[in-house]
Amino acid sequence: MTAQEQETIFRRWLDAHLGLMLKIVRGCAAAPPDQDDLFQDVLLQLWLSIPAFRGEAKETTWIYRVAFNTALAWRRGERRWRVGHETFLKFDVSPQSQPSHADALPAQEIVEELYAAIRRLPKVEASLALMLLDGLSYAEMAEVLGISENYIGVKLNRIRKQLADQMKGAVNEL
Repeated sequence: MTAQEQETIFRRWLDAHLGLMLKIVRGCAAAPPDQDDLFQDVLLQLWLSIPAFRGEAKETTWIYRVAFNTALAWRRGERRWRVGHETFLKFDVSPQSQPSHADALPAQEIVEELYAAIRRLPKVEASLALMLLDGLSYAEMAEVLGISENYIGVKLNRIRKQLADQMKGAVNEL
């Protein structure tokens, strides 16, 4: 794969799936500087993963997997710095500079509290909650996480209840 082909794919993925990446970043990092750092890591890992993408999975599945695995590693403090990738271009995109679905809501605090509640979930549950928010099907979620669709349904029911319980208090406080 040429550098030009890699850049073309990267730009297309960035244009088409920026919202997915931002949801993962916002779901895994609370502070804006942490979101910026994590977003940069996600972009770098996505860039590096392009040559390995064989098209066996949907692009959204691949991007989600790369972004979420990067977020998990970032959360564990296992940052991976790559040297010698002069072709990686600096893209002027950050989570704070992009419009968010939260900006359109009159109660932005509720959305922020939802993301905070998702960050408090265990890793797999947080992953499922973010995929649900992004509209992935049970089959797509199962493919990403390597678990059955039935188990996805069971987990999502529990997650919905847990988030609803956490959000009751938050909404009442607002």
